[in-house]
Amino acid sequence: MTKEESLPKGVGHYLAGRLRYLRTARAWSLDRTATETGVSKAMLGQIERGESSPTVATLWKIAGGFECSLSSFLAETSNSKAALFLSAETVRAKPALDDMLVAPLFPYEPRFGFELFEITLLPGYARHSDAHATGVTEHVVVVRGHMDVLISGVWANLSEGDAVRFAADSAHGYRNLGAAPAVFHNLIHYPQKA
Repeated sequence: MTKEESLPKGVGHYLAGRLRYLRTARAWSLDRTATETGVSKAMLGQIERGESSPTVATLWKIAGGFECSLSSFLAETSNSKAALFLSAETVRAKPALDDMLVAPLFPYEPRFGFELFEITLLPGYARHSDAHATGVTEHVVVVRGHMDVLISGVWANLSEGDAVRFAADSAHGYRNLGAAPAVFHNLIHYPQKA
């Protein structure tokens, strides 16, 4: 096994099933999936078998290759029109190898065009993110602590209550240089497809 460790059962099982479902629905081989996502065939096979935990960057590559949202690999979507009440505490997990906790509060639904996460960056965490699909924007609101966001090559410091919206179709990043966790809400908006 690589440096990437096993996922918690629920998250790993869902991720493995979702990857397998999307591959089967498109009749893609592991080779074709590797080409489309930029993730190695070996890693994709390990993820499908629930043997490996990808990084968040790897999850984004897979989502990009399938032209779907990140949350589609973390939680099921509810198409109900009824009010939806939930607690971040019940859906918060460490879905990848990274020192990041993610709570998919509202997974992506085409009718709304966005997904909303509560994200916790543990002390010392830093991540550079590749560009997302053209037109994707992120909205970050710091709920607790201090963090930095990399936008256009410059790190901007954000404190509790601060917010920023930026084009996520270029490289960006997040870091927490503090001694306490930083928690923020991240709304990711996807442009409507023609």
